[in-house]
Amino acid sequence: MVGDTIIRVAASEDLDAFFAYLNDHLRDNGSGATALFMPMARAASRFGPERESAFRNATTTALGQPGWRRLWLALDAQGGIAGHIDLRARPEGASTHRALLGMGVHRDARKQGLGARLIDVAATWAGAEAGLDWIDLEVLSVNVPARQLYARCGFVQTGEIADMFRIDGEALAYTFMSRKMHAL
Repeated sequence: MVGDTIIRVAASEDLDAFFAYLNDHLRDNGSGATALFMPMARAASRFGPERESAFRNATTTALGQPGWRRLWLALDAQGGIAGHIDLRARPEGASTHRALLGMGVHRDARKQGLGARLIDVAATWAGAEAGLDWIDLEVLSVNVPARQLYARCGFVQTGEIADMFRIDGEALAYTFMSRKMHAL
């Protein structure tokens, strides 16, 4: 599946399909053998209309402006979404040289190298086109597969907050990781 996958920038007409994919993806949050990957209760793992609206607005916000976001989709041979990655503005005003990363890979495309390909596409854009110096991410510490992927892709752990979340009766830590894009 992954060998035939193309990765491209998402267009506004892709967003309805993206939100359907994302809500399906979120059904895997902490289910079965899949690690909890979003800081939300398993039963409440969905992307609601308010978040969809904010996401849509962010994708049309100019780079460098507060609240900007850029999204790439990995499309399989049939045009279905196999994964996604997005970069967005940090909320702190003096951090315009940094971006926050979010990503996910469809259950049928995991452990095939797609996550690393998505990170490479976003990192290339961040360094070459956006002129960003850093990409940051936040990941639940229990999500060992994601943390290992990020480390293989050049991210370094910069911190961890123990007991950051209480989800479904579990105390969960949050790991912070960053990747430098340019020599300072």
